[in-house]
Amino acid sequence: MTTAAYLPLFVAIPLGVAGVTAAARAHWVWPRWLLMITLAAQLVFSLLLVASLRDGSILAHGVGRWQGGIAIPFVADMLSALMLVVTSLLALTCAGFALASHPGRVRLFVPLTLALVAGVNGALLTGDIFNLFVFIEVMLLPSYGLLILAKRQQGTFRSHVGSRLYVAFNLFVSTMFLVGVGLVYGVAGTVNLAELAGAAAEDHLVAIGGGVAIAALCMKAAVVPTHGWLARAYPSTSPAITALFSGLHTKVAIYAIYRIYAVLFDGDTRYLWIGLVLFTLTMVIGVMGAVGEATTRSILAFHMVSQIGYILLGVALFTPAGLAAGIFYLLHHMIVKASLFLSTGAIEERYGTNKLSVLKSRLRKEPLIAASFLIAALSLAGLPPFSGFVAKLTLIVATVEAGHIWVAVAALVVSLITLMSMLKIWDAVFASSRPDEDEMPSARIRAARRLPTPAGLIIPGAALALVTLSLGLGGELLYGLSMTAAEGLMDTSGYVEAVLAP
Repeated sequence: MTTAAYLPLFVAIPLGVAGVTAAARAHWVWPRWLLMITLAAQLVFSLLLVASLRDGSILAHGVGRWQGGIAIPFVADMLSALMLVVTSLLALTCAGFALASHPGRVRLFVPLTLALVAGVNGALLTGDIFNLFVFIEVMLLPSYGLLILAKRQQGTFRSHVGSRLYVAFNLFVSTMFLVGVGLVYGVAGTVNLAELAGAAAEDHLVAIGGGVAIAALCMKAAVVPTHGWLARAYPSTSPAITALFSGLHTKVAIYAIYRIYAVLFDGDTRYLWIGLVLFTLTMVIGVMGAVGEATTRSILAFHMVSQIGYILLGVALFTPAGLAAGIFYLLHHMIVKASLFLSTGAIEERYGTNKLSVLKSRLRKEPLIAASFLIAALSLAGLPPFSGFVAKLTLIVATVEAGHIWVAVAALVVSLITLMSMLKIWDAVFASSRPDEDEMPSARIRAARRLPTPAGLIIPGAALALVTLSLGLGGELLYGLSMTAAEGLMDTSGYVEAVLAP
């Protein structure tokens, strides 16, 4: 059995473990250990996969050993392997945080998380667009349950509103994506990406179907003007689930946009201007939305929208440097944003609120959380020596080289506003010495001040903050891997040959 034959196990094992743990009682400990062991093992094997693909090679396997074009294809190249590493890391750290807070103690948390991970893995590894839809649905179904995890009769009105919005919007987007897939199949007669290589660049009817599918993915990625659902839904759930979703859901959509535009459209330059306009607006409107927010997670959610604009600039440029910078930015952002959600989430879990006007002077009481937040915040703003500096520098240089000076100027201005917003949280939560008179600390906050913060709430965010620092200091390694992934998107012949090989 070749190495490629093991790729379906990235889906089968998490789903199998989810089934095993589904019947476990809430107070049993072994499902939690099984969850962490499964995610840790997946991280290790994802790293091994990256190491094996460093030369630009591609692994492909048709389930059932049917011939290419008929079998359900699983494909791993450098881009999907890097995504597997980061999604595995984030699933592991967010699960650890959840187990240390309330969501991880709910009975179905473990199987729902594993089912979500299985869907993410399948979406990253599938080689046809219909199965991409299937795996996105596999990813979404457990998410609906995770979104509303709460003690019985203790759900808030905001959580119910946010969950309804999340479910309704994603059902609409999934339907729209399926329509696009159906249009492509109706015209081209296949949904296999390898068989569709370059079809949208040659046939305008295929381009229309592919355009509908990409538009749906842009909506799922919260690209302006369809970003409002994320800003409302993500802050409505628990901090652990917000961090988990931030690293998985929208990023799978972004990955699919990169993949489909590279293979189906073959990087067609006729449509790139649309992306440049939309993604620049996403950067600007997202960061401006954060200015008027008064809670940590609402600010971070709007910044998430803004940073998605940066990430997608890579595919809008569609040059080797632009794609490499966009991929680097994608991986960096997944880690940094999760770290920010986890560090501020630790404060929220500890003190029962995320209002800036209430959370004052946490620096002396929570120095490790404060340090984790500061590192991730400076990285998000693009300051050295963190990974955000490398990500923004390479992206802005690629933008200038492509001749889009106005986009580079917008990116720099947005970076400045991002830094100001991060300093707003820092000043309100950690540096300010006293709360507003009409927002005096509650009894829970006063009691929490006398208790130490559990290590399980501190370590996940701190670990990811250290990762962003290491990626900044050793950015050459990740950028080299990102360039390998970018070259695979620029020239998809290897991908096509691997999938269609007998």
